[in-house]
Amino acid sequence: MPVGDHLALALPRRVLPAEDRRVLGAFAAQAAVVLDRQRLVGEAEEARRLAEGNKIRTSLLAAVSHDLRTPLAGIKASVSSLRSDDVEWSEEDRAELLEGIEAGADRLAHLVGNLLDMSRLETGTVTAVIRETDLDEVVPMALLGVPEDSVALDIPETLPMVAVDRGLLERAVANIVENAVKYSPPGAPVLVAASTAADRVELRVVDRGPGVPDEAKDRIFGAFQRYGDAPRGEGVGLGLAVARGFVESMGGTVVAEDTPGGGLTMTIGLPRAIGPASPTGP
Repeated sequence: MPVGDHLALALPRRVLPAEDRRVLGAFAAQAAVVLDRQRLVGEAEEARRLAEGNKIRTSLLAAVSHDLRTPLAGIKASVSSLRSDDVEWSEEDRAELLEGIEAGADRLAHLVGNLLDMSRLETGTVTAVIRETDLDEVVPMALLGVPEDSVALDIPETLPMVAVDRGLLERAVANIVENAVKYSPPGAPVLVAASTAADRVELRVVDRGPGVPDEAKDRIFGAFQRYGDAPRGEGVGLGLAVARGFVESMGGTVVAEDTPGGGLTMTIGLPRAIGPASPTGP
């Protein structure tokens, strides 16, 4: 009994009487409807994925067109100035130009790193290697990319170990802290503090910046999102999206909340390690 254009419903071993063939025909017709519906749903889902992919590519090109060119232009201008024979640069001027080249290179490295991380998340190729870890072994490494006086650290020595992927957690914390430092006013260091909560360990990144309205607190974790007057040249709005994706891949959570008195607090919930603490390698 035909079911659509390329399938047939068959009952082997005996010839059906006419009445049974009519029942089988009705069943085949219903099966054809179900298969057509599944095909249409699949085509609609594929169209949605393609549209989402096109949206991401369009956003990426729009953002990268500026965020790549800005540091590149600064690097080229500084290099051209240093190579020029028409100007005798002082040591202070040379140091300032070299500092600009280094800062531009750092911005490009940060941008490319986030793009690669986001690509891994989008393609589902992020694999967390979970092991027992002390937060005080990971968090300080995540703070190397920000000025030392811009962050205050409070990680108790008695804090339980967490079950995480060290590399993913370090990258996630680094992105969240860098975002907090970017929005914090001068003279107001970002607080990075940890404490226990039930079966979890919470790491909070607290800033005193302008904060984020409630309706935007979840949107800031989307790719290519900037809120308010975010400085340009600092990436394409991928840092928080990468951070949440990495933390969730380890069974954790990232939530944005208001800081009492003004600002934004990012709370990273991490699963506690099960069993007694054991030594871990690098």
